[in-house]
Parts: sequence; structure tokens; C-alpha cells
Amino acid sequence: MSQILISAAHKSSGKTTVTIGLCAALRQRGLAVQPFKKGPDYIDPMWLGRAAGHDCHNLDFYTMQREEIRDTVAWYGQSADINIIEGNKGLYDGLDLDGSNSNAALARLVGAPAVLVLDARGMTRGIAPLILGYQAFDPDINIAGVILNQLGGSRHESKLRAVIEHYTDVPVLGAVARHTDMEILERHLGLIPSNEEATAERHIRAIGDAIERQVDLDALIRLAETCPLPPVPAASPLAIKPLDTPLRLGVARDEAFGFYYPGDLDAMSQAGAELVFIDTLRDTELPPLDGLFIGGGFPETCMEKLEANVALRRAIRQAIENGLPSYAECGGLMYLSRSITWQGKCCEMVGVIPGDSVMHPHPQGRGYVRLGETGDPLWPASENAPDEIAAHEFHYSALENMEPPAGWEYNVLRGTGVDGKHDGYRCHKLLACYTHQRSTSKNRWTERFLHFIQTGKTRHNKP
Repeated sequence: MSQILISAAHKSSGKTTVTIGLCAALRQRGLAVQPFKKGPDYIDPMWLGRAAGHDCHNLDFYTMQREEIRDTVAWYGQSADINIIEGNKGLYDGLDLDGSNSNAALARLVGAPAVLVLDARGMTRGIAPLILGYQAFDPDINIAGVILNQLGGSRHESKLRAVIEHYTDVPVLGAVARHTDMEILERHLGLIPSNEEATAERHIRAIGDAIERQVDLDALIRLAETCPLPPVPAASPLAIKPLDTPLRLGVARDEAFGFYYPGDLDAMSQAGAELVFIDTLRDTELPPLDGLFIGGGFPETCMEKLEANVALRRAIRQAIENGLPSYAECGGLMYLSRSITWQGKCCEMVGVIPGDSVMHPHPQGRGYVRLGETGDPLWPASENAPDEIAAHEFHYSALENMEPPAGWEYNVLRGTGVDGKHDGYRCHKLLACYTHQRSTSKNRWTERFLHFIQTGKTRHNKP
């Protein structure tokens, strides 16, 4: 039940690649590795989870309460040999001036030592004041080691080690050479997701082997062992009200759609929902379902295959028009629209939403959002429902040529949503958003959605 937080001096330091390698290398040693990722990101956790062999869970100050973050780390990390938390951006970066939502604040909250991944390209003696400055900025943060990254060779490494040893008391836990084999390709939303990367397993092994050779894993393990996890709660912090009767929930999960929080799916499964995974590229019909969930992803990169699967598109449209309770987020919304246009091509989609998804060269909505319900919610309200919903969005597409719905689910208080003012397109029993929601103590959307499905199912089954 040991833990460590991997951070950096600034973003794009190679922190995610190093953390993937640590997860893979420690797993290869036979350790049970539980990864966590700070922030709302989906893609990095997919890589981390695949490398560790355990789902990666997000820790996010914006959508979660502090106690909930501690409980999440303790609950999912209790059976692991080592817990690795990857930060986002730099150690002290955050939304607030006081740093209350920074990586440093997260390390303090859960009691984890911090290891800095430092991009050392072009640096020699200057690395010492960088480390000393980070130590002095907040003496309460335990910067317990550094991993030097992007090194030019053994001579560069020797100079850096000598400087750090002479001027600081921070141990060098590793020195990673610059190598193209360790790079993960990127596109508009960041890294290419591991569910699309055909050689992901081989890539992860290569990164893990490189980290095994260049990082002192024994020293890192000993360091993590000095800081146990917070107390384990009596129950999962993500648990929701159980269903009265089981139901079958279809979940689109393939190369086009992979943006799901594992905790959200766990919560629905534990509540009594049987999750039935659907491949929108290859399945030609829908199995018997009580509800449907299509999450985010990259439908634009698969739009020709999605268009070619005419049978499933027709089946989904017919099911929704016949009243199948459904929820779609971002990429799911795009798939349910009339078409997707990207890079000069236009492909037909499901067509249940009367609008066209058009990709743009720059983000149309990006960052944290706050939503207020319009007053006539499609889903029944849960206990302690918030006045405002904290969530996030990240989309390069916009819904154009759109017929307005009879009613919107949300007013956008911060962010973009569908039209800058509203999100939550409603038609039939479908709710479709650009916003990505997270099931937390303040927004148990999973509970509301499942009980919406259950209510309809119960009504349908009445004699």
C-alpha cells in the first residue's frame, strides 16, 4: 500500500511516457501496480491502465471533493503493491492562485512523495537552481527525487548528476536518454489512445524495458514505501443506489469510442446493470437492451467504417426513435448526428439528432464547464443533487445546420456546450451532450441515468 506521485517542472517533459514505463517495468517485476491520473483526461489513463494491467482512476479537484479523492486512492489502491499517481502539467501549476488544486496540493492531500521528471535538454549547471527553487517554493512538499529525461548521452548525464549531487540533496532516481522508440504519436486531443494503437502492447513493453534499464526501480520502490495510503473507507466512494431489478446497458466500446471513466462503469455494474459492450464498427445489430450509453472518442478517424456499418446505424436510430433510453457524450453525440465532416470528407452517421458534426482546426470547446439544469430534467433527480454540475469538454467539432430541440437539458454557465448557451440535446428518451460528466458525490449521473432506465422498464412491464 505504498504510493508515489510523478510530476514535472512543466508540461511536455515526458512525464506520461516515463510513468507508463514505470507501470510496465514494475508490473514486469511481478508487482501489483495501481495507476491514478490527476485531471479529467481519458487518453493518458488508457495508456497507464494498459501498462499497469489495472484500470487507471482519475483524481480531479474540479469535479471531486477532497475527501473523495483520498478515499478513491485508498479504495482502489488498497490491494496494490505500489500506487503511482501521474500529475498533469507542472508540480505547482493549477487553476487557482493559491495552488489549492495543483499537483503539489494532491501530493499533500494523499501524503505521497513527489518525483520530478525533468526535461534536461540543453541544461547542465542550470538544473540546480531549478530543483532548489522548487524545493524552496513550498518546503512542505516532499520532492523526494528526480528522473532526468531527454538526455543527450552519457557525458550529459554525468555532468547533470555531478551538479545535482554538489548543489542539492535530491537523489537522481534515473536518467532516460532521448530515443524515438519511446515516443507515442499525438494528434488533436493529445496522445493517440491505446485502444487505437495496433502495436500498443509492444510499444509499452519497449518503454518499460527502457525505464527498467535507466531508472533505479529499487530506490523508487523504497521511496514509495515510506508513504502509506490514506485510511481505507468502509465502502467505495463511487457507490450508487442499487437498482430494484437488473437491467442490460449497452456501451459502445471500440476504436471509435473509448472515453469512459472506469469508476463510472464500475458504479453502474455494482448497482445491478449488466454492461453489454457494442462494437460500432463490426456489430451489425443491437442485442436486447434496456438502455444505451455512447461515450466520447474519435469517431472522425473511423467515420468511413462507421458509415459503412449501415445495419447498426439503422438499428440504433430505430431503437432510439422507439424510446430506448440513451445517453451520448461528445463523440457519441457526433455519431448520432446526421453526418461527420472532416478533412474534406463527409460521412453519413445515425441521423437521430437533426444536425451535422463539422470538425474544425481549433477547439470549439475546451476545459472545465459548469452546467445548470433548465428545470425540467429528463432523468429523475437524485438525493443531494447539485445546483450546478462540474464537468469538462474538449471537442474540435461543432453541431451545425441544427434543428433546435423542443427543450435543452442544461444551461451552460461556463464553457461552450452545443451552442455556447446550452448543452444536453433531448429527443425521444435520448440525452446527448458535448460535456463529459463524471459520477461523483456531487453529481451521481450514473444513478440518475440507471434509475431513469429502470422507471421506463418497470412502466413498460406493468400488466
